[in-house]
Amino acid sequence: MENYITELELKVRDYECDMQGIVNNSVYMNYFEHARHEWLNETGMNFTKMHNDGIDAVAIRVEIDYKQSLVSGDYFLCRLNIERIGNLRYIFHQEILRKSDLALMAKAKVTATTVKAETGRPCFCQELVDVFDKYSV
Repeated sequence: MENYITELELKVRDYECDMQGIVNNSVYMNYFEHARHEWLNETGMNFTKMHNDGIDAVAIRVEIDYKQSLVSGDYFLCRLNIERIGNLRYIFHQEILRKSDLALMAKAKVTATTVKAETGRPCFCQELVDVFDKYSV
């Protein structure tokens, strides 16, 4: 990914690895989600306030390509870029790179939307639109 708006450094912990000694595939979802939430928190988004106002942000599709495996003790970078499609779809483009050599370990495309908390039906969220418009590259 040439352009990214944020980068989060993390370290693989022993318990994230499976019996093969590599990070379990499901853990990458946690890494990607943590990076998205950290970035959104940095922008001032407040999920508790949104929920209390009746709006929830939810992932509706996740695509991950696994390229190589991280192992315990690896430091890695989770990079993020965004795009907005209309007023209801928000796309997070993400990559995980091993810090030591910047090798691509995994990449993801996460599609999210906002829904009314009480009905689960898609709804417009001006606050999230404003954040995406401000930070899109």
